[in-house]
Formats: sequence, structure tokens, C-alpha cells
Amino acid sequence: MRRFARTLAAVALATTVVAGTAGWASGNTQRAVTGPPPGSASWRADGVLGRELPDPGSATPEQVSLFFSGLGERERQVLLERHPSVVGNLDGAPLELRYRANARVLRASHDSRLTRLAAPGRQILAFDPRGRGQVAEVFGDLRSARHVSVVVPGSDIDAGTFDRKNDVYGTPAGMAQSLYAETGPGSAVIAWAGYTTPVGLGVDAATGGLAEAGAGRLTRFTEGLAADGVPSPVVFCHSYGSVVC
Repeated sequence: MRRFARTLAAVALATTVVAGTAGWASGNTQRAVTGPPPGSASWRADGVLGRELPDPGSATPEQVSLFFSGLGERERQVLLERHPSVVGNLDGAPLELRYRANARVLRASHDSRLTRLAAPGRQILAFDPRGRGQVAEVFGDLRSARHVSVVVPGSDIDAGTFDRKNDVYGTPAGMAQSLYAETGPGSAVIAWAGYTTPVGLGVDAATGGLAEAGAGRLTRFTEGLAADGVPSPVVFCHSYGSVVC
């Protein structure tokens, strides 16, 4: 009962602070991006391999991994070329295939905010253009890493602010790269901006709705790593990202 009372007090305090200083920025209320990746309907309907493809909305990462393990490199490449947005965001699909798929999508994008993400050598493990855009980038070699970390950022992060040059250590890419530089050989760090974050101070930042939606995506993402043979990660959570975790 005391714990419940403390929680209510904390919520009341947060409400007072936001209402008293910034007001409820209802115009900044975000709708969480959820569900399977873009292009899933075309993927489900595609019979190019002569077999049913795993449903991005219901197949587990383990089932996805098992499916891809039964394909040859040519079959994998066919799926990548026909459905890069699905392959690049399909938890359980091989890492290397996802990198290539997302590079393909980013190179084809006409959004100037994404130019840096398309640079050669970047390992983009997830890219969802819906909403404000979601990104996951890997620093290091996940295949050989013995220790893996995932950095989960807080408010005001999206595809456009994922790696701002004027605020390096305030971005998930900057935080992950800094952590990777300090952890040494045998490690890998993932900057995971894979959920819809709050914008500014407002209802979203003071409540858990976006965090609940993000938690499901983070869980599936880490399950996808495990299905592809990556060690269980340590998760570092910043600001509102701690609510997600």
C-alpha cells in the first residue's frame, strides 16, 4: 500500500511539474509505431520461393531464424531484393542480411536526414521509416562478440536525431560508440532507437504508454539477437528509455 501511495505521489509530482512549467504539450502527443515492418502484406503474398514465408506479425524470432537457416544464399538474396524493408527489420533474420537490406533501403531514400545513415561501413540492424523513423546501429562485430550491450535512449530521439553531429554524446549513436570505445575487443554495442519516443515535456513523457509499446519491440529485438546466436545483451537505459526497460 505504501509503495502504491509513493507511486501516486510521484505521478502527481510529475504532473504538477509539467503543468506548472511547460504546460501539457498535447500538440506533441505521439502515436506509437507498432506491428510488423512496412511491406509485410507484399511479403506474405509472395510465392517466389514456392513456399510460405514466415508472417512478420506472428512468427517468433526463433521461427524466422529456422526459416532462413533452410535457405541458400541465392534465395536469401532474392528476398532481400524483393522485400528489403521486411528483411531489414525481421527479428531472427541473419545479421548480415539485415545490414545489406537496410543499406539498400537507406540508399534509395530521398530523405536528406538519412544521408549519414547510408554511409558505407555503417551496420544498420533495423530501420523503420514510419512515424519519425526508428533505427538500430551496431558498433563492433556481433558475430565474434562475447559481450553485447544495447543502449536505449529517451525523449526526442528518432531517425533524424539518432546521430546529431552537434550533440554527439546526447544521441544513441554517440553514446553507443563511446561505450564501445571503452569496452575493448570482444565486445559490441547496439544503439537501439527502435521505439516511438516522447517529444518534449508533455503527456507522453509523464506516462508509460509509449514505453509499453516500446518494451514489446525491445523484447522482440533482443529475442531476435538470441535466435541468431548473439550473446544475451546488457541493456543501458537513458532517461525515458529506463521506463521502456
